[in-house]
Amino acid sequence: VYIKALANSIKTATKGNIPDVLLTSFHGIPQRYFVQGDPYHCQCMKTARLLKEELKWSDDTFKVSFQSRFGREPWLQPYTDETIEQLAHDGIEHMAIVAPGFSADCLETLEELNMEGREEFIENGGKTFTYIPCLNDSDNGMKVIKTLVDENIAGWL
Repeated sequence: VYIKALANSIKTATKGNIPDVLLTSFHGIPQRYFVQGDPYHCQCMKTARLLKEELKWSDDTFKVSFQSRFGREPWLQPYTDETIEQLAHDGIEHMAIVAPGFSADCLETLEELNMEGREEFIENGGKTFTYIPCLNDSDNGMKVIKTLVDENIAGWL
């Protein structure tokens, strides 16, 4: 249900036009967590793969990155801000960005991705930047929550 909801959200935001690149930006974690066995990176990659399969877009269209790093130690890479800049430098003109790990928009999506990411892309030669909002309280978002609640209270009531 979640993957279908994300795919519908992307199709709506892009108005059916496939961007040169869809960047799926997940919240980062320190690299050492991954090295110590945290499955988060694998879960992010699986989500991105399932989303690509649901949309039926080419592998070249999809990129995965990680955002919101802080501190001095390395975090999961590639970093979203550096990826956005590199895409523009590589001649990508039309990109879209979605944050599948966030169910609702917040400072990290609205400011870090939509505002700072857009500015970075355009300043480095990109032409159009489509920010795809989180599911928030959309019909698709509420369907996901209802499905999860129904599945998890089955047998209790």
